[in-house]
Formats: sequence, structure tokens, C-alpha cells
Amino acid sequence: MKSFILKWYPVILAFICMLYSIGLGIAGRYEEAAYSAHWPGTILLFAIAIRQRRKP
Repeated sequence: MKSFILKWYPVILAFICMLYSIGLGIAGRYEEAAYSAHWPGTILLFAIAIRQRRKP
């Protein structure tokens, strides 16, 4: 379980952020939803960049 979480934590975190953004949109807070909608993509891009830098 630990190896799964260590490998997939960026995807899990991005999914939670996506659900947060969708929840804001459903609640009618469109500006906050539009702002937080960029978080999942940013998290995944940074995870890719960090993993590329780790491997020699």
C-alpha cells in the first residue's frame, strides 16, 4: 500500500483538487472554481518535472 501511495500521490492529490473545483462550481462559486481548476494540471506537471529530475 505504501509503494502505491508513493507512486500515485500526485494523481490522488490532483483528483481531490478536481473534486474541490467541481464542488465549488456546483455551489455557485464560479470564480473560485475557475481559479482552482488549474491546480490539478499544475500538480501533475510539477510531479512529472520532479520525477524527471530525480532519475539520472
